Amino acid sequence: MKRLNLLLLGLLPFIIFGQENSPGTIQGDFNFNAQTYSEDPSINASKVDEFMLMNGYANILFNKGDFTAGIRYESYLNALQDFDSRFNGNGIPYRFAQYNVYGLDITVGNFYEQFGNGLIFRSYEEKTLGIDNAMDGVRLKYNPVKGLSLKGFVAKQRLFWEQGPGIIRGIDGELNINDALSLENSKTQAIVGGSFISRFEEDNNPVYNLPENVAAYALRTTLNRGKFSFNSEYAYKYNDPAGSVTYNNYAPGNALMANLTYSERGLGIILEAHRVDNMDYRSKRGATGKELTLNFIPAISKQHVYTLAAFYPFATQPLGELGFQGQVNYTFKKKSTLGGKYGTQLNINYSRINALNGGPSELTINREHSPMFFSLLDEELYFRDINFDIKKKISKKVKLMFNYLDLIYNKDVIEGKIIGKNVHARIGIAEVNYKLKPKHTIRSEFQYLSIDKSDEYYKDQGDWVMGLVEYTFSPHWFFAFIDQYNGGYTSQDGVTYEAVHYLNISCGYSKGTNRFELGYGKKREGIFCVGGVCKNVPSSNGFTLSITSSF
Repeated sequence: MKRLNLLLLGLLPFIIFGQENSPGTIQGDFNFNAQTYSEDPSINASKVDEFMLMNGYANILFNKGDFTAGIRYESYLNALQDFDSRFNGNGIPYRFAQYNVYGLDITVGNFYEQFGNGLIFRSYEEKTLGIDNAMDGVRLKYNPVKGLSLKGFVAKQRLFWEQGPGIIRGIDGELNINDALSLENSKTQAIVGGSFISRFEEDNNPVYNLPENVAAYALRTTLNRGKFSFNSEYAYKYNDPAGSVTYNNYAPGNALMANLTYSERGLGIILEAHRVDNMDYRSKRGATGKELTLNFIPAISKQHVYTLAAFYPFATQPLGELGFQGQVNYTFKKKSTLGGKYGTQLNINYSRINALNGGPSELTINREHSPMFFSLLDEELYFRDINFDIKKKISKKVKLMFNYLDLIYNKDVIEGKIIGKNVHARIGIAEVNYKLKPKHTIRSEFQYLSIDKSDEYYKDQGDWVMGLVEYTFSPHWFFAFIDQYNGGYTSQDGVTYEAVHYLNISCGYSKGTNRFELGYGKKREGIFCVGGVCKNVPSSNGFTLSITSSF
């Protein structure tokens, strides 16, 4: 509280200044999530001593002209079960002041930033995953000439309520060639960029001589011409041994990504590829899990949103992977044979990710290895997904959607298990939206997940069925009933689990910028991902309450 008072006192002169000379603006938002936890042996859910856990935060921003200042108050009393318990507590981990004068943008305090596609640096927050690697220091941005933008910083990185030990220095430049050469009307638009990151951390290893300054650089380009767009980036990380007394890998890392898109009315095509080798880069030598990550490898598989389709999401492997993805989006025209009266949308997607040849680069006292640049068919498969969906409006009242997936999932690599077999799942989904009358809509989903039960694959938790019915009375109310059903299975350890229903009911109310949602039910244990970054979610049984607000 003392820290909050000091910060408010620090902002007060700016607020008073803004109110005396011009209104200025104050904006904010609030988010509250609470859940009770009851013991439920049928799904292996445990209770908590506190009975209820809570995550909450609020952002407050003041803006006047080119000046902005803000704070974020966070409270975890205690953190929800699927969040790291090191979040427990209250405080203000995020505060900053920023102003722009004659093209020079200055930020002191906390900030988020990304260079290029994030291959060597991305600082961001994703509350649903419990990720917040905000930087704390000084950041500058400047546009010295037309078409050229520069930015750089020196900062430390957030680690729950503290900071990581590493000092991070970074600079990035991007040149829009058309703007710089006054070629704005050219059919070809070209942008090139480059970035450099350096981490300083003291070497306290009693045995090995570890580099205290570890650098990484990246080069990127974007070309647009007509209906085509091409983006690529190459990154290189100098040797960054983990710092263990018994094992150190002195091999450098690198990553290469490229994507090509084609877009015209009714047709979109996306082709993507990336190769990642030993590119786990953090602000602390030897940090694990989601701690202190400096870079971000974009996911190269489709991010499914339907519940059963998201049962087996792929988590990007920064230590090494080779991946490809292709997608075609096509809309059959209205009044055509397949388009009908309202047109029909068809999306087809394929992705495949496998290991590098012989594993990632390694340079130790026992082994020196550099994987082949390209090796596909004979390598360990991490993930493969073939899917398509069709969206069709039947009438003014009825909309349909069908989705089918066939995927192979390497549970050992993605979840760190020791099973020895992949999971092969086939998933079918149907959704119907029906408008009963103006402002009244009912939506239903039926989903079925079938596990391949042949000896070649791991049966995991067997088959699943899910049904959902949601009634919306716009603009204020919604009610939803969901049931996920598992027919029972025997685990790898020989434990037999009986069939179980995961029933959930929820209702929500919205008015203005306030939204309330209350629910009750069971959650299954699993893995939850956003953009290729994942976390484990334990099973639970209890009430949930969510409140969001903004002003």
